[in-house]
Amino acid sequence: MMRRPNAPPPMNGPRFNEFIQSPKVRVIDHEGENLGVMFTRAAIEAAAEVGLDLVEVSPNADPPVAKFLDVGKFKYEAQKKANLARKTQKTQEIKEIKMRPNIDDHDYDTKMKKVEQFITEGDKVKVTMRFRGRELSHGQLGMAVLQRVAEATQEIAKVEAYPRMEGRQMLMVLSPK
Repeated sequence: MMRRPNAPPPMNGPRFNEFIQSPKVRVIDHEGENLGVMFTRAAIEAAAEVGLDLVEVSPNADPPVAKFLDVGKFKYEAQKKANLARKTQKTQEIKEIKMRPNIDDHDYDTKMKKVEQFITEGDKVKVTMRFRGRELSHGQLGMAVLQRVAEATQEIAKVEAYPRMEGRQMLMVLSPK
């Protein structure tokens, strides 16, 4: 892609000063006072007198809204806000718990504590029932264990994917309510 020789470089962030394309803007000064609609050139000069830049804060308004701000500080604050939002967001993961159809009570209780912990942390849980040898012909035993898991977690979780066979495994997915 060829750029025209006098075209401005592509920008990221808000337009400011001579990059504002609108002939008129609604101006708000550095103290938050509305100065009304002004020609863009006059607004840039007024901002320069105060030692600040004219920054377009609402480009889709008619006419666009521009403020007297320090561009560097404005971009820095926006970047800091975006980083904080990215840091605090929780990504939902899928945790997996593997069981066997003839699981013992104590082992079942231990696995259930983990399932409840994962769900309260906001993660989805994939419960995998693995069959070996002759256990495959007794699918109803695995189904009974998965039904027991679903009933035990019905207060805190909902069944997102009901138990289904995939090869030698039976899968069920639980998600937080």
